Amino acid sequence: MIRFVIYLALIILLSRALSRLWGGIVEGLTGEPRTRSRVPQRGVAMVRDPVCGTFVVPDRALMLSVGRQQLYFCSPACRDKYRAA
Repeated sequence: MIRFVIYLALIILLSRALSRLWGGIVEGLTGEPRTRSRVPQRGVAMVRDPVCGTFVVPDRALMLSVGRQQLYFCSPACRDKYRAA
């Protein structure tokens, strides 16, 4: 039974490694990434959440307009804390 589990784990690891290798080869040949990354591209200006100080990407942050100023928040909880204060 233990041999079966070990063989199964090795097969899974080997298949993942081969899949990533094949994906890297395809990505290198086409020049296009296989999946979209959630990591922003270089050169994206980040803004600081005024409540907790976390830096966030403006496109993915919650925005609140106060007069002419735009404030960006990392979460609804931070936005609500700012509104309450």
